[in-house]
Amino acid sequence: MKNITIQLETLSCPTCAAKIEGALKKTAGVKDPTVLFNTSRVKLAYDEQVTDQESVAKVISKLGYGTLSVKEN
Repeated sequence: MKNITIQLETLSCPTCAAKIEGALKKTAGVKDPTVLFNTSRVKLAYDEQVTDQESVAKVISKLGYGTLSVKEN
């Protein structure tokens, strides 16, 4: 498992954060996603055997939100 933090473009409302978190919870290989509305960051762990950072970013972008950076923790 790898732990990462994704910096998002500014989120406009708490509902946006909940939408992203819900989608990531349904994504195979993603564990414990937490979206921090105040800082527009996503913290999560993912199984490298199942998914990768690029796939996680695609889930977010399909919802209409941009990712600015990804940092391994």
